[in-house]
Amino acid sequence: MATGQGHIELAGLCKSYDGVTMAVDGVNLKIEDGAYCCFLGPSGCGKTTILRMIAGHEDPSAGEILIGGENVVGMAPVERRTAMMFQSYALFPHLTVRDNIAFALRVRGLSKAERNKAADAMIEKVRLTEFADRLPAQLSGGQQQRVALARAAITQPRVLLLDEPLSALDEQLRVQMRQELLRMQRDLGITFIHVTHTQMEAIALADMVVVMDRGHIKQAGPAREVYATPRDRYVAEFLGGQNVLAAKVRTVAGGRAVVASPTVREIEVPLAGRSFSAGDAIEFAVRRDDIVLKRPGPDAVAPDTAALSSRVTGVEYQGSFVKVMLDALGREDFIAYVPERTFFRDPVAIGDVVLATWPVEHAHLLA
Repeated sequence: MATGQGHIELAGLCKSYDGVTMAVDGVNLKIEDGAYCCFLGPSGCGKTTILRMIAGHEDPSAGEILIGGENVVGMAPVERRTAMMFQSYALFPHLTVRDNIAFALRVRGLSKAERNKAADAMIEKVRLTEFADRLPAQLSGGQQQRVALARAAITQPRVLLLDEPLSALDEQLRVQMRQELLRMQRDLGITFIHVTHTQMEAIALADMVVVMDRGHIKQAGPAREVYATPRDRYVAEFLGGQNVLAAKVRTVAGGRAVVASPTVREIEVPLAGRSFSAGDAIEFAVRRDDIVLKRPGPDAVAPDTAALSSRVTGVEYQGSFVKVMLDALGREDFIAYVPERTFFRDPVAIGDVVLATWPVEHAHLLA
């Protein structure tokens, strides 16, 4: 149950190196107690630096970090009641699973009986009871990860920080461990902050996704909101799943604009209450799974449907869908995700001319 102890607020958080390079630049963010929050972005965007500052492993150059309403800047990690699970796991090779998990309690001076009792309860939680007396080298990668997770959680932190925890695992195990992390987070009821550069990992896990670029937050919100309604071109393209188009407004009427460009013939875009005039430049996004491919013909485009004439430049079978690459924008980065059964009812091939169509109301205007 949420207690407020794991509520986090970052206020004007900055981190510079040599007084010049800004790794984090004026970040403001609130993370609710008990949330599963993923920081997402490319290497060097500042996400791991923020994690380390929350943990107390680095000090901010400016700003505040509040955990449970308390400014923890300058406090040691143990005083903050945070725990970090590292990408490398950093298990002690000479200690058993039980002793690895109990190690932090040993450092805190608990008796052997007390720490073994707590460790065995945590071992049961991560479903490793039969492996309690094994060494890390005798465990699989997924089992080692569970030991690392249990070792971080046994100190009963307010916030558990996870630095790229799944990057060393193969795809099948990564999917399994996502479910393990979610289960553990629900069982523990504490705030998880997870750093990743993998878009689908963040979408699958997080209550809240924070997309970063060059030390700034580009967008933060629920996973579905950030994925389905990206704020700008950077978020739309980084998360994937969206085609981004740029054009100029020709006319405006009825809450829609007719737009065109050298590579975009006149199509309609909903304005979502925003005001534009003829000649204004706009950008909008269309989800790849909203694109329906049609053979050219007099009845190919239904009412309230936008269409771009395109040539197929690539086809990739992805199992449940087929990725079709098109030259609709004069370059090969307009993509349709076509359901497998739909595609094979009338497959297209490289060189075919098709219409890429979508419902007008499914276009999303970007900032």
